[in-house]
Amino acid sequence: METLAIRLKIGAREYPMRVKMEDEAKIRRAGKLINEKLRKYKEEFGLDDIQDLLAMVAFDCMVESLESNELNAEDSEKIQTSLAQINSLLTDSL
Repeated sequence: METLAIRLKIGAREYPMRVKMEDEAKIRRAGKLINEKLRKYKEEFGLDDIQDLLAMVAFDCMVESLESNELNAEDSEKIQTSLAQINSLLTDSL
């Protein structure tokens, strides 16, 4: 596993980290998305306190994660139902 040393700027700070080469683009994209959300909340609410902005971004990300998990669970349930129906049809035809 080869790692790459990168510096990721979030808000006004830079964070050094070591990442797998294949994860670099994903990690840089995550940093970019965080910075975009920080900028959006700063403009939308006129906040300058980075801690408040980061808390709002963290909250927003958690809500998105929960919604995504709910959708995945619904999709998984639909897939399991479909597979059970297919299995039943195959069993009946044998």
